[in-house]
Amino acid sequence: MEEYREQYRMLGLRIAFYRKKAGWTQEEFADKVGCSMGFLSRIEANNGKHVAGISLSMLFRMAQVLEIPVSKLFEE
Repeated sequence: MEEYREQYRMLGLRIAFYRKKAGWTQEEFADKVGCSMGFLSRIEANNGKHVAGISLSMLFRMAQVLEIPVSKLFEE
């Protein structure tokens, strides 16, 4: 995962962007997608010593809740 650190960081920033655009706090969004706020915080930040990975299922769920195509989370 370390070799994709920048891609994970950008993915987290995009998740945060769309979450904020929807008007949700981390706590609200975490509740809607069924994860902990700590997990969501690590995903959105991804700037620490270790990269936080995310499953495809969770990624698809986040996109569904945000009402965006999952591809939006990978656009540059």
